[in-house]
Amino acid sequence: MGPKGSALICGYTTYHRLLESSLAELKKKEDCLVCPTGFAANMAAMVAIGSVASLLAASGKPLMNQKVAIFSDALNHASIIDGIRLAERQGNVEVFVYRHCDMYHLNSLLSSCKMKRKVVVTDSLFSMDGDFAPMEELSQLRKEHGFLLVIDDAHGTFVCGENGGGVAEQFNCEADVDLCVGTLSKAAGCHGGFIACSKKWKQLIQSRGRSFIFSTAIPVPMAAAAYAAVVVARKEGWRRKAIWERVKEFEALSGVQISSPIISLVVGNQERALQGSRYLLKSGFHVMAIRPPTVPPNSCRLRVTLSATHTTEDVKKLITALSSCLDYSNTTHIPSYLSPKL
Repeated sequence: MGPKGSALICGYTTYHRLLESSLAELKKKEDCLVCPTGFAANMAAMVAIGSVASLLAASGKPLMNQKVAIFSDALNHASIIDGIRLAERQGNVEVFVYRHCDMYHLNSLLSSCKMKRKVVVTDSLFSMDGDFAPMEELSQLRKEHGFLLVIDDAHGTFVCGENGGGVAEQFNCEADVDLCVGTLSKAAGCHGGFIACSKKWKQLIQSRGRSFIFSTAIPVPMAAAAYAAVVVARKEGWRRKAIWERVKEFEALSGVQISSPIISLVVGNQERALQGSRYLLKSGFHVMAIRPPTVPPNSCRLRVTLSATHTTEDVKKLITALSSCLDYSNTTHIPSYLSPKL
């Protein structure tokens, strides 16, 4: 399986470098840092960003106006939230949570914040609702307020964009994204995470991101497999085309409005979600019931994820099975921010 150690000791090989270079090229960034997991990547990124405040403070303890102001979407992934919490506990950041995809609220918070160092972090494609972050509006706000833009492109990488470059490529705003975090465990079908960024940011994260520094690097075979996945994803565009054709078919046949391969059918309580999941499994479909604490109470859901290997016939059979266990009139495809919060 190769060297067993952290990347900074003995876990980094030619295969890891090949993977980093290919991901940097895919994301149109100067460099890339491969991490043990996507969770570790977000943790390392958030802590490293926060460390800027203590590094530049004369006493090592930043005053309020010297801290980093982090603006985070209300429905960001747990790994982003935990990374921010750690940076906050270290006394390096002040946190501002804006309503899900609400650019008016974000602009208001940015405008009223007097701190000089500002960072906006968001999922690009939200895993529990299947909706996209408003990338074009975020790019415009970045020009107006001069903040650092960080996106978690876990569900967009290899799926969105002409070359599989992700959500930023799809919305033609790659140059406006400063750090792009991703995972190799979704569309790539492997294991690990990454941060595509500038060389300077990579160096800072390597020296301050403890979840990277003190974790064992991904095994050599996994790095090689992930590199092969990047090559395949770029060359075989038919895979992305197939995914988006299935999305259109599901929407047309079910009448449910969706915007991505992640289809979140909110059914309400846990019992309904579990019953639906069990019925679908017996019908040949592995559709998980999503429950608290992953989503707020009373917004339990069946989460469907379409892939390139699914066929039109699969989609038809799935919709038939869903119709047998769900009452579409009592089923919503509504973002979680409209449901009670934890």
